[in-house]
Amino acid sequence: MHVALVGVDGCFTSALTVFIDVLGTAEVLRPAFDSPIPPIRIDVVGARRKVVTGAGLTVPVTMSLTDLDCFDTIVIPALGTLNEHDTTAALKGRDVRAVTRALGRIDHAAASIAAACTGVFALAETGLLDQHHATTSWWLANAFRGRYPTVTLDLDAMVVSDDGKMTAGAAFAHLDLALAIVRRVSPALAQHVARMLVIDERPSQRGYLVLDHLAHSDALVLEFEQHVRVNLHEPLDIHDVAAVLGTSRRTLERRTQTVLGMSPIDFVQRLRVERATHLADTTDQSVEQIAHKSAMPTPPPFEPSSDEPTDTVNTRKHSPHRGTTRIR
Repeated sequence: MHVALVGVDGCFTSALTVFIDVLGTAEVLRPAFDSPIPPIRIDVVGARRKVVTGAGLTVPVTMSLTDLDCFDTIVIPALGTLNEHDTTAALKGRDVRAVTRALGRIDHAAASIAAACTGVFALAETGLLDQHHATTSWWLANAFRGRYPTVTLDLDAMVVSDDGKMTAGAAFAHLDLALAIVRRVSPALAQHVARMLVIDERPSQRGYLVLDHLAHSDALVLEFEQHVRVNLHEPLDIHDVAAVLGTSRRTLERRTQTVLGMSPIDFVQRLRVERATHLADTTDQSVEQIAHKSAMPTPPPFEPSSDEPTDTVNTRKHSPHRGTTRIR
Protein backbone atom coordinates (compact mmCIF):
# COMPACT_ATOMS: atom_id res chain seq x y z
CA MET A 1 0.00 0.00 0.00
CA HIS A 2 1.44 3.33 -1.10
CA VAL A 3 0.01 6.25 0.90
CA ALA A 4 0.22 9.91 -0.09
CA LEU A 5 0.09 12.25 2.89
CA VAL A 6 -0.87 15.59 1.35
CA GLY A 7 0.45 18.46 3.44
CA VAL A 8 -0.13 22.20 3.22
CA ASP A 9 1.60 24.99 5.12
CA GLY A 10 -0.10 25.75 8.42
CA CYS A 11 -1.58 22.27 8.86
CA PHE A 12 -1.79 20.61 12.28
CA THR A 13 1.56 19.10 13.17
CA SER A 14 -0.10 16.02 14.61
CA ALA A 15 -2.08 15.63 11.40
CA LEU A 16 1.16 14.66 9.68
CA THR A 17 3.04 12.97 12.49
CA VAL A 18 0.14 10.73 13.56
CA PHE A 19 -0.07 9.16 10.10
CA ILE A 20 3.69 8.83 9.82
CA ASP A 21 3.93 7.13 13.22
CA VAL A 22 0.88 4.86 12.93
CA LEU A 23 1.59 3.71 9.38
CA GLY A 24 5.31 3.49 10.14
CA THR A 25 4.59 1.29 13.14
CA ALA A 26 2.34 -0.89 11.02
CA GLU A 27 5.12 -1.37 8.48
CA VAL A 28 7.66 -2.27 11.17
CA LEU A 29 5.29 -4.83 12.69
CA ARG A 30 4.03 -6.18 9.35
CA PRO A 31 6.81 -8.65 8.39
CA ALA A 32 6.82 -10.46 11.73
CA PHE A 33 3.05 -10.23 12.17
CA ASP A 34 2.02 -11.42 8.69
CA SER A 35 4.61 -11.15 5.90
CA PRO A 36 2.14 -11.63 2.99
CA ILE A 37 0.55 -8.28 3.88
CA PRO A 38 1.70 -5.79 1.22
CA PRO A 39 4.39 -3.33 2.36
CA ILE A 40 3.12 0.01 3.68
CA ARG A 41 4.95 2.99 2.21
CA ILE A 42 4.16 6.62 2.95
CA ASP A 43 5.29 9.76 1.15
CA VAL A 44 4.64 13.37 2.05
CA VAL A 45 3.18 15.14 -0.98
CA GLY A 46 2.81 18.86 -1.46
CA ALA A 47 2.86 21.81 -3.81
CA ARG A 48 6.28 22.92 -2.52
CA ARG A 49 9.55 21.31 -1.50
CA LYS A 50 8.63 21.28 2.16
CA VAL A 51 5.61 21.66 4.44
CA VAL A 52 5.80 23.95 7.45
CA THR A 53 3.14 23.07 10.00
CA GLY A 54 1.26 25.54 12.15
CA ALA A 55 3.63 24.77 15.02
CA GLY A 56 6.69 25.44 12.86
CA LEU A 57 7.76 21.85 12.16
CA THR A 58 9.38 21.54 8.72
CA VAL A 59 8.61 18.29 6.88
CA PRO A 60 10.37 17.53 3.57
CA VAL A 61 8.09 16.82 0.61
CA THR A 62 9.16 13.58 -1.03
CA MET A 63 6.77 13.55 -4.00
CA SER A 64 4.85 16.17 -5.97
CA LEU A 65 1.12 16.68 -6.44
CA THR A 66 1.64 15.67 -10.05
CA ASP A 67 2.55 12.19 -8.77
CA LEU A 68 -0.79 11.46 -7.09
CA ASP A 69 -1.66 8.85 -9.72
CA CYS A 70 1.19 6.74 -8.30
CA PHE A 71 -0.66 6.15 -5.03
CA ASP A 72 -3.44 3.79 -4.09
CA THR A 73 -4.38 5.77 -0.97
CA ILE A 74 -4.39 9.58 -0.68
CA VAL A 75 -4.83 11.31 2.69
CA ILE A 76 -5.72 14.97 3.25
CA PRO A 77 -5.00 15.89 6.90
CA ALA A 78 -6.42 18.83 8.86
CA LEU A 79 -5.74 22.30 7.49
CA GLY A 80 -4.86 23.69 10.92
CA THR A 81 -7.91 25.94 11.30
CA LEU A 82 -10.32 26.08 14.22
CA ASN A 83 -13.26 28.14 12.98
CA GLU A 84 -15.37 28.72 9.90
CA HIS A 85 -13.71 32.00 8.91
CA ASP A 86 -10.17 30.61 8.95
CA THR A 87 -11.24 27.39 7.25
CA THR A 88 -12.91 29.31 4.43
CA ALA A 89 -9.79 31.45 4.05
CA ALA A 90 -7.58 28.35 3.91
CA LEU A 91 -9.73 26.85 1.17
CA LYS A 92 -9.05 29.96 -0.92
CA GLY A 93 -5.29 29.69 -0.37
CA ARG A 94 -2.92 28.71 -3.15
CA ASP A 95 -1.79 25.43 -1.56
CA VAL A 96 -5.28 24.06 -0.90
CA ARG A 97 -6.51 25.10 -4.35
CA ALA A 98 -3.53 23.25 -5.85
CA VAL A 99 -4.50 20.16 -3.87
CA THR A 100 -8.15 20.25 -4.98
CA ARG A 101 -7.10 20.67 -8.62
CA ALA A 102 -4.71 17.74 -8.36
CA LEU A 103 -7.39 15.55 -6.79
CA GLY A 104 -9.69 16.38 -9.66
CA ARG A 105 -7.16 15.04 -12.19
CA ILE A 106 -6.52 11.59 -10.72
CA ASP A 107 -8.24 8.32 -11.59
CA HIS A 108 -10.73 8.09 -8.74
CA ALA A 109 -11.43 4.44 -9.46
CA ALA A 110 -7.79 3.55 -8.86
CA ALA A 111 -7.21 5.31 -5.54
CA SER A 112 -8.92 5.57 -2.20
CA ILE A 113 -9.13 9.10 -0.83
CA ALA A 114 -9.24 9.90 2.88
CA ALA A 115 -9.51 13.15 4.82
CA ALA A 116 -9.80 14.17 8.44
CA CYS A 117 -11.04 17.17 10.40
CA THR A 118 -10.93 20.35 8.27
CA GLY A 119 -9.19 18.38 5.53
CA VAL A 120 -12.67 17.03 4.73
CA PHE A 121 -13.59 20.55 3.59
CA ALA A 122 -10.77 20.43 1.03
CA LEU A 123 -12.00 17.05 -0.20
CA ALA A 124 -15.59 18.33 -0.40
CA GLU A 125 -14.38 21.25 -2.55
CA THR A 126 -13.63 18.75 -5.32
CA GLY A 127 -17.26 17.58 -5.45
CA LEU A 128 -16.18 14.00 -4.78
CA LEU A 129 -18.31 13.84 -1.64
CA ASP A 130 -21.51 15.04 -3.32
CA GLN A 131 -24.42 12.64 -2.72
CA HIS A 132 -22.25 10.68 -0.26
CA HIS A 133 -21.95 10.35 3.50
CA ALA A 134 -19.06 12.02 5.35
CA THR A 135 -18.02 13.38 8.72
CA THR A 136 -15.81 16.26 9.84
CA SER A 137 -14.96 18.33 12.91
CA TRP A 138 -18.10 18.40 15.04
CA TRP A 139 -17.80 22.12 15.83
CA LEU A 140 -17.83 22.95 12.09
CA ALA A 141 -20.86 20.81 11.30
CA ASN A 142 -23.16 23.74 10.53
CA ALA A 143 -20.57 25.44 8.34
CA PHE A 144 -20.03 22.19 6.46
CA ARG A 145 -23.73 21.61 5.89
CA GLY A 146 -24.17 25.15 4.65
CA ARG A 147 -21.25 24.96 2.23
CA TYR A 148 -21.86 21.41 0.98
CA PRO A 149 -25.62 20.78 1.17
CA THR A 150 -25.47 17.68 -1.07
CA VAL A 151 -23.16 15.85 1.34
CA THR A 152 -24.87 13.87 4.10
CA LEU A 153 -23.00 14.70 7.30
CA ASP A 154 -22.80 11.96 9.91
CA LEU A 155 -21.44 12.87 13.36
CA ASP A 156 -22.39 9.50 14.81
CA ALA A 157 -19.22 7.88 13.48
CA MET A 158 -15.60 8.79 14.05
CA VAL A 159 -14.75 7.45 10.58
CA VAL A 160 -17.19 7.27 7.66
CA SER A 161 -16.46 5.22 4.55
CA ASP A 162 -18.54 5.68 1.42
CA ASP A 163 -17.73 4.70 -2.18
CA GLY A 164 -13.96 4.70 -1.78
CA LYS A 165 -13.84 7.90 0.28
CA MET A 166 -13.03 7.83 3.97
CA THR A 167 -13.57 10.83 6.25
CA ALA A 168 -12.82 11.29 9.93
CA GLY A 169 -13.80 13.72 12.67
CA ALA A 170 -11.94 16.34 14.63
CA ALA A 171 -8.19 16.65 15.29
CA PHE A 172 -7.08 13.37 16.87
CA ALA A 173 -9.56 11.42 14.76
CA HIS A 174 -6.47 11.22 12.55
CA LEU A 175 -5.55 8.26 14.77
CA ASP A 176 -8.83 6.54 13.94
CA LEU A 177 -8.42 7.27 10.23
CA ALA A 178 -4.84 5.96 10.19
CA LEU A 179 -5.98 2.73 11.85
CA ALA A 180 -8.90 2.46 9.43
CA ILE A 181 -6.45 2.65 6.53
CA VAL A 182 -4.33 -0.11 8.05
CA ARG A 183 -7.51 -2.09 8.71
CA ARG A 184 -8.23 -2.16 4.98
CA VAL A 185 -5.01 -4.11 4.52
CA SER A 186 -5.33 -6.25 7.63
CA PRO A 187 -7.84 -5.90 10.48
CA ALA A 188 -5.62 -8.01 12.72
CA LEU A 189 -2.57 -5.82 12.04
CA ALA A 190 -4.60 -2.68 12.79
CA GLN A 191 -5.70 -4.17 16.10
CA HIS A 192 -2.11 -5.07 16.93
CA VAL A 193 -0.90 -1.54 16.12
CA ALA A 194 -3.66 -0.04 18.29
CA ARG A 195 -2.57 -2.20 21.21
CA MET A 196 1.09 -1.37 20.74
CA LEU A 197 0.38 2.37 20.64
CA VAL A 198 -2.35 2.18 23.32
CA ILE A 199 -5.02 3.67 21.07
CA ASP A 200 -8.52 3.30 22.51
CA GLU A 201 -11.51 2.65 20.29
CA ARG A 202 -13.69 5.75 19.86
CA PRO A 203 -16.54 4.88 17.50
CA SER A 204 -18.24 8.30 17.67
CA GLN A 205 -17.39 11.95 18.27
CA ARG A 206 -20.89 12.65 19.58
CA GLY A 207 -19.57 12.17 23.09
CA TYR A 208 -17.19 15.10 22.60
CA LEU A 209 -19.80 17.41 21.09
CA VAL A 210 -20.46 20.58 23.08
CA LEU A 211 -23.81 22.01 22.08
CA ASP A 212 -22.96 25.54 23.18
CA HIS A 213 -20.24 25.53 20.53
CA LEU A 214 -22.63 24.77 17.66
CA ALA A 215 -23.19 28.37 16.65
CA HIS A 216 -26.19 29.07 14.43
CA SER A 217 -28.57 31.93 13.71
CA ASP A 218 -31.88 30.15 13.15
CA ALA A 219 -34.36 32.12 15.28
CA LEU A 220 -36.74 29.21 15.85
CA VAL A 221 -33.98 26.81 16.90
CA LEU A 222 -32.48 29.44 19.20
CA GLU A 223 -35.88 30.01 20.82
CA PHE A 224 -36.38 26.26 21.13
CA GLU A 225 -32.98 25.83 22.78
CA GLN A 226 -33.63 28.68 25.23
CA HIS A 227 -37.03 27.23 26.17
CA VAL A 228 -35.57 23.76 26.70
CA ARG A 229 -32.66 25.00 28.83
CA VAL A 230 -35.01 26.97 31.11
CA ASN A 231 -37.34 24.01 31.53
CA LEU A 232 -34.81 21.22 31.40
CA HIS A 233 -35.71 20.00 34.90
CA GLU A 234 -39.28 19.33 33.76
CA PRO A 235 -40.66 16.61 31.45
CA LEU A 236 -40.97 18.09 27.96
CA ASP A 237 -43.42 17.15 25.22
CA ILE A 238 -42.16 18.27 21.80
CA HIS A 239 -45.68 18.87 20.51
CA ASP A 240 -46.44 21.16 23.46
CA VAL A 241 -43.11 22.98 23.13
CA ALA A 242 -43.74 23.58 19.44
CA ALA A 243 -47.15 25.06 20.28
CA VAL A 244 -45.58 27.40 22.85
CA LEU A 245 -43.15 28.57 20.16
CA GLY A 246 -46.02 29.16 17.71
CA THR A 247 -45.01 26.46 15.25
CA SER A 248 -45.82 22.85 14.42
CA ARG A 249 -43.93 19.80 15.57
CA ARG A 250 -43.10 18.92 11.98
CA THR A 251 -41.62 22.37 11.30
CA LEU A 252 -39.59 22.22 14.50
CA GLU A 253 -38.29 18.76 13.61
CA ARG A 254 -37.31 19.91 10.13
CA ARG A 255 -35.48 22.99 11.39
CA THR A 256 -33.52 21.25 14.16
CA GLN A 257 -32.52 18.51 11.73
CA THR A 258 -31.27 21.09 9.24
CA VAL A 259 -29.46 23.30 11.75
CA LEU A 260 -28.26 20.81 14.36
CA GLY A 261 -28.32 17.52 12.50
CA MET A 262 -30.61 15.92 15.07
CA SER A 263 -34.28 15.68 16.01
CA PRO A 264 -35.82 17.83 18.80
CA ILE A 265 -36.02 14.78 21.05
CA ASP A 266 -32.36 13.94 20.46
CA PHE A 267 -31.45 17.58 21.12
CA VAL A 268 -33.34 17.63 24.43
CA GLN A 269 -31.71 14.37 25.46
CA ARG A 270 -28.29 15.73 24.55
CA LEU A 271 -28.91 18.81 26.72
CA ARG A 272 -30.01 16.59 29.60
CA VAL A 273 -26.84 14.51 29.34
CA GLU A 274 -24.77 17.69 29.05
CA ARG A 275 -26.29 19.07 32.27
CA ALA A 276 -26.09 15.78 34.13
CA THR A 277 -22.45 15.30 33.15
CA HIS A 278 -21.61 18.85 34.20
CA LEU A 279 -23.27 18.40 37.59
CA ALA A 280 -21.58 15.04 38.12
CA ASP A 281 -18.17 16.50 37.30
CA THR A 282 -18.46 19.77 39.22
CA THR A 283 -20.65 19.04 42.26
CA ASP A 284 -21.03 16.49 45.04
CA GLN A 285 -24.74 16.01 44.37
CA SER A 286 -26.15 12.52 44.51
CA VAL A 287 -27.24 10.60 41.44
CA GLU A 288 -30.86 11.17 42.45
CA GLN A 289 -30.36 14.95 42.74
CA ILE A 290 -28.63 15.11 39.36
CA ALA A 291 -31.34 13.00 37.77
CA HIS A 292 -34.02 15.34 39.17
CA LYS A 293 -32.30 18.52 37.95
CA SER A 294 -31.80 17.13 34.46
CA ALA A 295 -35.11 15.21 34.33
CA MET A 296 -33.23 11.99 33.73
CA PRO A 297 -34.59 8.66 34.94
CA THR A 298 -33.39 7.85 38.44
CA PRO A 299 -31.26 4.69 38.29
CA PRO A 300 -32.50 1.75 40.32
CA PRO A 301 -30.59 0.89 43.49
CA PHE A 302 -27.62 -1.37 42.96
CA GLU A 303 -28.35 -4.94 43.93
CA PRO A 304 -25.19 -6.91 44.71
CA SER A 305 -24.93 -10.56 43.84
CA SER A 306 -24.55 -12.93 46.74
CA ASP A 307 -20.96 -13.77 45.80
CA GLU A 308 -19.74 -10.17 45.39
CA PRO A 309 -17.49 -8.72 48.13
CA THR A 310 -19.06 -5.98 50.25
CA ASP A 311 -16.24 -3.49 49.63
CA THR A 312 -16.79 -3.81 45.86
CA VAL A 313 -20.50 -3.13 46.28
CA ASN A 314 -19.86 -0.03 48.36
CA THR A 315 -17.30 1.31 45.87
CA ARG A 316 -19.74 0.99 43.02
CA LYS A 317 -22.61 2.47 44.97
CA HIS A 318 -20.75 5.64 45.92
CA SER A 319 -18.52 6.12 42.90
CA PRO A 320 -19.35 9.40 41.10
CA HIS A 321 -18.51 7.76 37.79
CA ARG A 322 -21.24 5.20 38.25
CA GLY A 323 -23.87 7.93 38.36
CA THR A 324 -22.55 9.59 35.23
CA THR A 325 -22.46 6.33 33.34
CA ARG A 326 -26.00 5.40 34.23
CA ILE A 327 -27.34 8.84 33.35
CA ARG A 328 -25.83 8.71 29.91
